Amino acid sequence: MNDSENEINNIEVLLSKNQYLPNKKIALTLFLSEKLEKPILVEGPPGTGKTELSKAVARAFNKDFFRIQCYEGITFEQIVGEWNYQKQLLNLEMSKLKDDDNNIFNEEFFIKRPLLSAFINDKSSILLIDEIDKADEEFESFLLQALGEKQITINDLGTFDLKNDLQVFLTSNSQRNLLDETKDRCLYLFIDYPDFEREMKIVKTIIPSASEKLVSDIVSAIQKIRNMQILKKPSIRATIDWVKTMLYLNYNKLDEDSFNETLDVALKSKDDVVKVKKDFRF
Repeated sequence: MNDSENEINNIEVLLSKNQYLPNKKIALTLFLSEKLEKPILVEGPPGTGKTELSKAVARAFNKDFFRIQCYEGITFEQIVGEWNYQKQLLNLEMSKLKDDDNNIFNEEFFIKRPLLSAFINDKSSILLIDEIDKADEEFESFLLQALGEKQITINDLGTFDLKNDLQVFLTSNSQRNLLDETKDRCLYLFIDYPDFEREMKIVKTIIPSASEKLVSDIVSAIQKIRNMQILKKPSIRATIDWVKTMLYLNYNKLDEDSFNETLDVALKSKDDVVKVKKDFRF
């Protein structure tokens, strides 16, 4: 086994110890992201662990974690920072009383938001730009420029250079097509729903007290439900919640009665619950 393979295996081990069970593709992409110094664009269905991946990397490698939650209309000020106008005005009033000349355009009067905080952090850091597809293209372009140049310029305050080996994760649910420039600058990672064996391992990692039989019953049911024509397919978190629910209710297997009693935990709409109860076959 060569050095690269050892590093990739080490990534898998460390993430597993931090309750995130990666596959080989995930571990390889994380390895290449560090070596090539490129952000990772993570796409896939909701509930497959896209957001949790960046958090697990931060835990596994003891890095500080910063998050930008994108939404329609998000602005420069909301991710970089803004002047504390009240503090500036108060300081000006105090300066007048003392007959002092005070500079109110310095870091003391600036409220730092996640992007700037991540840039100037002294420790190795992770920056999650979550659901970037919800923001507009202008916002996306600004982020690309800042990450590409590794600098952020703020009027009246100056230019801030990147101070650490910042690793960036962008997640998207494909609500809109991202800019080609974004895709070109990132490594691409698609995280789909796990197969039966991997989902079994994920659940057992999170809930080691659950029996093999119970986990197998729930994961089998979840995998069948995901193949049905429903509004929202159950996430991995839903699988975990369902197993926990069964344990709290002292059920050790999934039968028709326990299925009907607890199905609501895994599904998120009345129509889906009705359809699954009607069409599901044990």
